[in-house]
Amino acid sequence: MSTDILSDQAVAPAALSTLDLLEAEAIHIIREVVAEFERPVLLFSGGKDSVVVLHLAAKAFAPGRVPFPVLHVDTGHNFPEVIAFRDETVARRGIDLEVASVQSYIDDGRLAERPDGTRNPLQTQPLLDAIAAGRHDAVFGGARRDEDKARAKERIISLRDEFGQWDPRNQRPELWSLYNGRHLPGQHVRAFPISNWTELDVWRYIEREDIALPPLYYAHEREVFRRDGMWWAVGEFSQPQSGEEVVRRTVRYRTVGDMSCTGAVESDAAGTAAVVAEVARSTLTERGATRADDRISEAAMEDRKKDGYF
Repeated sequence: MSTDILSDQAVAPAALSTLDLLEAEAIHIIREVVAEFERPVLLFSGGKDSVVVLHLAAKAFAPGRVPFPVLHVDTGHNFPEVIAFRDETVARRGIDLEVASVQSYIDDGRLAERPDGTRNPLQTQPLLDAIAAGRHDAVFGGARRDEDKARAKERIISLRDEFGQWDPRNQRPELWSLYNGRHLPGQHVRAFPISNWTELDVWRYIEREDIALPPLYYAHEREVFRRDGMWWAVGEFSQPQSGEEVVRRTVRYRTVGDMSCTGAVESDAAGTAAVVAEVARSTLTERGATRADDRISEAAMEDRKKDGYF
């Protein structure tokens, strides 16, 4: 057969899309961590980022089951719809769920309620204790660099010392996608497979893969009140103060953290395609737009991460 004929029959490889490349990188990271560490665990709240990481893990090991459990640090102030979705998801996938309860720490005096009522900063000690109890040497998270300046500093494989603390001045290079997971007894790493994704990437991937999410992510009508430039849902753990008028608005949530510090945005995006278009127009990250706990100080997230937070 002539060279010309071979050339005519050659087919150029299809170009990979941005989502294909991000997916391949994330699956590579997940497989590397599972190969290198003994007892990994995935932080799973039922929020969109942890849902996407779990979806990627399922694809990484298909047709087998996900070879590690998931861990949720439950503040006790979570949206009921999210807890229901969390339980349905782990049951459907046949995955073990570990729960660290902030409420139990408050009940026995190991933690005290904060004056501002938010429990997000209280998650650190239950998280570190759960990691130690489970002897987890690698902890997957859904954090992304575009969310916050502190998360932008962190490596994909991030070393935590024997106290669970992160030192932003002592991080390892990750040249050529080589990840150094070496650690001493008592230390562990946090692994962030979607670190290089943006909020828009996440939503485009959710649309492409038809990934189910809690209904709070889509437009719905509910009673809300205005505080600090955000719409807060009226609920057991978020009540209006004097002068804050309760109204009905069509809103959705860009992030579904603790009810006591998570606001909604006005939106008519009732489906994934509409959310993709809305996020593409946004000039604020979801945390900057809807998370009161990140407004405590300019370095609020970095301070919490240094102590062992997500």
